Amino acid sequence: MKYLHTMVRVHDLDASMKFYRDALGLVEVKRSEHAAGRFTLVYLAAPGDEDAQVELTFNWPDADGKAEVYTGGRNFGHLAYAVADIYAACQRLMDHGVTISRPPRDGRMAFVRSPDGISVELLQAGPALAPAEPWTSMPNIGAW
Repeated sequence: MKYLHTMVRVHDLDASMKFYRDALGLVEVKRSEHAAGRFTLVYLAAPGDEDAQVELTFNWPDADGKAEVYTGGRNFGHLAYAVADIYAACQRLMDHGVTISRPPRDGRMAFVRSPDGISVELLQAGPALAPAEPWTSMPNIGAW
């Protein structure tokens, strides 16, 4: 058995790519358009780790331009990624306009949400970094 991917339905592919690719730093591994089924699949992975992929599924709007709206299922928790420097990763996300829902006050763990409300956990690779400002003073924002 081999892990392939986690699929996340997205409402706005451009906004999702700005989050997952531009802000979070994942790289696009593969993309396919399916005109008959009216959907696009985009596979993303952490740089250098193409075995663990996230599949973004974008169902095209109908003929009237109406798109499906998704809500998070209770059986889905979060995606998680190890990062080399949690403070730098969170700063990069903030620089892209992403709200840090649970700041890395402990130098170890943070949570953000995608444009579709998918929770993403960031974990410091290796030992926790020493607590540092502004992170230690930042409150939680919303749900994570």
